[in-house]
Amino acid sequence: MKSGFNGVDFEDTINYDKLRKDRLARAKEELKKSGYGALLCYDFDNIRYITGTHIGEWNRNKMNRHCLLIDGLDQPILFDPACPSKRKRVSWIRPENIMPAVGSMRGSIPVEAGMVDLEANEIIHYLKEHGVDKRPLGIDIVDIPLLKALEKAGIEVLDGQAPMVEARLIKTDEEIELLKCSAAMVDAAYWDVAKNLRPGATENELEALIQGQLFRWGAESVEFVNCIAGMRGNPHSHTTSNRMIRPGELVYFDIGNVYNGYRTCYYRTFSCGKPTKAQEEAYATALKWLRDGISVIKPGSTTADVVAKWPTAQDLGFKNEREAFLLQFAHGIGLGLWEKPVISALFSKDHPFEFKAGMVFAIETWCASKDGTGSARIEEEVVVTENGHEIITKFPSDEITSCGFPGCHFP
Repeated sequence: MKSGFNGVDFEDTINYDKLRKDRLARAKEELKKSGYGALLCYDFDNIRYITGTHIGEWNRNKMNRHCLLIDGLDQPILFDPACPSKRKRVSWIRPENIMPAVGSMRGSIPVEAGMVDLEANEIIHYLKEHGVDKRPLGIDIVDIPLLKALEKAGIEVLDGQAPMVEARLIKTDEEIELLKCSAAMVDAAYWDVAKNLRPGATENELEALIQGQLFRWGAESVEFVNCIAGMRGNPHSHTTSNRMIRPGELVYFDIGNVYNGYRTCYYRTFSCGKPTKAQEEAYATALKWLRDGISVIKPGSTTADVVAKWPTAQDLGFKNEREAFLLQFAHGIGLGLWEKPVISALFSKDHPFEFKAGMVFAIETWCASKDGTGSARIEEEVVVTENGHEIITKFPSDEITSCGFPGCHFP
């Protein structure tokens, strides 16, 4: 991380104007490649990527906010429920390109009110005005009534998520800096976890600690915190409970911080007391799989090279790779939690994907302890560089961090 969290006048920090321009340019490039006349986006992360605007997580699943990127136009058209505010506070989109958004609110507004037809007609108006109504319209996600209304009007609707996945695949320099800032906040949160993990602490108490610290440091939101203790770690529960942590247990966390839109997915494993030999062996195994996978990451190598370093689902005690899908796994990360590339033995051997500089992804492994006291789970975030890779998650992972008793790393 080369810059601070706040802009200053005496050093270069994150250039948000450049960030917005570079992202929009990549989206335009992929739109041109697709042959579509326009992209209509309801996915909040795609809207933010194209427009550089945000409204808050409360509106994410309402399916009213959207943007239209038309081939050949210099600016997108934003449809936003807070359009009067956006017209005052967003200088990089012309006010006449910022329109209100109502929609059907996922069917909660009566059909007879005609909001879906109004929305469809508005979209069609812009497509006709700019001469792209005879070309395909790419849509990323959509309510079925709107899709039917557009098709009834003769608009050919195709997959708009595909070009946006490609646009977001290679991160800009500013995006990588924001991902590093977000990871740095979780580095610090894990320090506080280590100081507070002890017998009697509950999973949800530690989740609250993490959430509170991240918001104090400037998190836009916290998408999730998973705290998994003891036997809840095998098989992985993927959610926090109110279970109390007991001496001798392994506890692992996954933290999804969001800083200026950019996310983390970042596991670490702790022990309540000094770990047993079986726990240390499980951790060492998970760590070897993780680092072996990371070791082959560089431009020109592929996702198949990574999964070749991992165990099979049967080695982990599962029936098949679908059951074990999330356990030895990697996924792109940026404005979205899961982006391209995704790496799994389920498909990466037969369908390898080549690494290129600027890709950023989270890579994670899991191994159960043979004594039945829990599991080890580790995750790093990796940037593919011109000559290899860079790990941007910095909380120590060489061994289990022991907590809560004399003689531990954090007594």
